[in-house]
Amino acid sequence: MVRLIAKLYFGLIGWKTRYNVPPGLKKYVVIAAPHTSNWDFPICMAALSLMHVKVNYLAKKELFRFPLGVIMRFFGGIPVDRSRNTGMVDAMIAEFGKHDQLVLLIPPEGTRGLVKEWKTGFYRVAVGAGVPIVLGYLDYGRKEAGLGKAFYPSGDYEKDLAAIQAFYRPIQAKHPERSSLR
Repeated sequence: MVRLIAKLYFGLIGWKTRYNVPPGLKKYVVIAAPHTSNWDFPICMAALSLMHVKVNYLAKKELFRFPLGVIMRFFGGIPVDRSRNTGMVDAMIAEFGKHDQLVLLIPPEGTRGLVKEWKTGFYRVAVGAGVPIVLGYLDYGRKEAGLGKAFYPSGDYEKDLAAIQAFYRPIQAKHPERSSLR
């Protein structure tokens, strides 16, 4: 039923999906960038449903109050208290060890507003769990939602971040003025 609604939604808004995840890849971190609009969530969830990808994702705990919390949890949401350090990176690394299949979606900007630097949690989780980073995107210019290539981190954060961000530079955000990749 969710997939049918997603298909109708994408038909109405004129979007398409692109799926480039290597066959058989069962564990990975998906980064979602640029993240500049509330519209990113419904488009992303519809796209993932159409691509048959079940994800878990982190979001601020305030979004998990009733009634929105029901929707957030249904789509795999995990509430995070951003006001204090809760050891979330270590907890997510441990989760990868407990499951044969796990896809964790993390927006590296951490917010819809303009930030100067990406948060490093997505990278630390991928390196700690020994899983690749799949480059997820919403390109509002082409009306395309996709999962790009799988990126295998080398352990050199600065070098890897430059390569990852180069992938995202041509992608148009809903609000380009809020994108950290200008």
